[in-house]
Amino acid sequence: MRQLLLLSLTVIATICHGQDFNEYFTDNTMRIDYIFAGDRYRQDIYLDNISKTTRWYGRKENLAETPLRGNGMITVRDSLTERVIYRHPFSTLFQEWLSTEESKHTRKAFENVFLVPFPKRAVTVTVELYDYRDNVTATMTHNVSPDDILIRRAQSNTTYVILQEAEDSTKAIDIAFVAEGYKEEEMDKFRSDAEKAVGALFEHEPFKKMRGRFSIVAVMSPSENSGTSIPSKGKWIETALESHFDTFYSERYLTTLRLKKMHDILAGIPYEHIIVLVNTDNYGGGGIYNSYNLSYTDGKNFLPVVVHEFGHSFGGLADEYEYGTDDPMYFSDIEPWEPNITTKKDFSKKWEQLVKEGKAGLIEGAGYLTKGVYRAFENCRMRTNEEKDFCPVCQQALERMIRFYTEESILQ
Repeated sequence: MRQLLLLSLTVIATICHGQDFNEYFTDNTMRIDYIFAGDRYRQDIYLDNISKTTRWYGRKENLAETPLRGNGMITVRDSLTERVIYRHPFSTLFQEWLSTEESKHTRKAFENVFLVPFPKRAVTVTVELYDYRDNVTATMTHNVSPDDILIRRAQSNTTYVILQEAEDSTKAIDIAFVAEGYKEEEMDKFRSDAEKAVGALFEHEPFKKMRGRFSIVAVMSPSENSGTSIPSKGKWIETALESHFDTFYSERYLTTLRLKKMHDILAGIPYEHIIVLVNTDNYGGGGIYNSYNLSYTDGKNFLPVVVHEFGHSFGGLADEYEYGTDDPMYFSDIEPWEPNITTKKDFSKKWEQLVKEGKAGLIEGAGYLTKGVYRAFENCRMRTNEEKDFCPVCQQALERMIRFYTEESILQ
C-alpha cells in the first residue's frame, strides 16, 4: 500500500511540474470545514462549510507536490481535465485520538479546517485519512463550484500587528501568532511574548539563515479570562479558543478543539501557519503537522517549547523521546513519514548518507518507543528542552521544508 501511495505521489508531482498558479486559481483563499468522526474501528468525513477570504497566503509553486505524506491528504482536481492542481498533507488531533483507549469504545467528532487556493472554475476535492500502517481509513470526494452562492464571504475584525516582513512577500511563509487567554488589557504582554518567541525561533538553524523568507503577524484576539482551562485541577474558564490541558487525559498536552473559532479569528489576516501563545504558567504545549501549535508562555521552558512545537506543526518532525504512549504509532514493517525518525524499513530516503559520512548515527529509542524506532543523535530540540539546537538531521528536514514553500520545484 505504501509503495503504491508514494509512486502515485511521485507520478502526480511529475505531471504537475511547472503548472501556473494563475491558470487555475485566483488570489483568494477557499476555507473548507470538515467534521472527522468515528472510533478506532470506523472513521467518516463530513463536509461542514465552505467560505472565501481575500488573498492567498500559501505557496504558489510546487502546488501538486508534497514534501511529506502526513496522516492525511487533501487533493484538488480540475473538474474539466481531472488534473491534480493542488495537494496538501496534514495530521489531525482526531487521528491522534484514535490511538487512545477511549477510541475503542466511544465515537467522537472533531472539527478540521483546511485552506486551499480559490479555484477559477469547478473542482473536485478529495480528503483521505491514513492510519499508522499507511492504509486509507476514510475518504470523501465532493464538488465545488466557485460560483456557488452559498460560499460565505468571511473577514475578521481582529486587530493584528506585523512583527516581520519577508524580503519577497510573493514567496513568503506566513505565520500568525494568536493570543489565547490574554484579556484586552494584557495585549502588551502578548505582543512581548510573541516577539520573544520570534526571537527564539530565529536563533535556531536553519530558520536563522533563512529568516528573510518569513512574514509574521501577532493577532490580538482577546479572551474574557486570563489563562486556560486545566480540567485536572477543576479549572474551566472562557477564552478565545477554549484551549485546555489534559488532552486525552495527558496532563501536559495543551490543545484546542475549536478550529473553526481559530480560523474565524484569522479570516483575511496574512497566515498559513499558526502558533497559539497561551497565557499560563502551567507547563505544556502541543503541535500538529500543518494544523497549529500551542505553547504556554510563563515559565523557563516557554521558548524551547514553542520552538519544539513549531518543529511538529511546520516541519512535520516527530518526537524523539521514547515515552508517552500506550499504543504504538510506529511499526517495524512501515517506514515513518516523519523525516527525523526511522524503523530502518526504508532508511535510504532519510539520513543514510550522513551515516555513511560519519556525521550521524542510528540510536534506538524515539517516537515514544524504546525499541524498533531510531533517531540520529543522542539529543536534539525534538527530544529535550535542554538541548539548544535542532540536530543536523532535523535542520536538513526543516531547510528542505522552507525551500519547498519558497522555491520552484525542489522535489524534482
